[in-house]
Amino acid sequence: MFSSSQSPSEQFLTLEESAKVDAALLSSSEKFLTRLTISSHKLLKHIAQEYGVTIENLTTQQIVAWFEKDSKIRMEQGVEAAFLKW
Repeated sequence: MFSSSQSPSEQFLTLEESAKVDAALLSSSEKFLTRLTISSHKLLKHIAQEYGVTIENLTTQQIVAWFEKDSKIRMEQGVEAAFLKW
């Protein structure tokens, strides 16, 4: 589904998704929260897939561990090797 070679915009919001959020009758802060929620959902799907569980069964501990692992990859191998590109 996701690969580490995807750009941040592909990982989080597609142009189509962004356009739909822009077209919504929402305030700027609501649009920001909507984008964040969509992006978070995609990231949670990826994390759940790595653990072989459903999103509903992900634990806080697994999410934190995943971020620690991705951060370690970024520090040791560089930004391009990590899933999150920031």
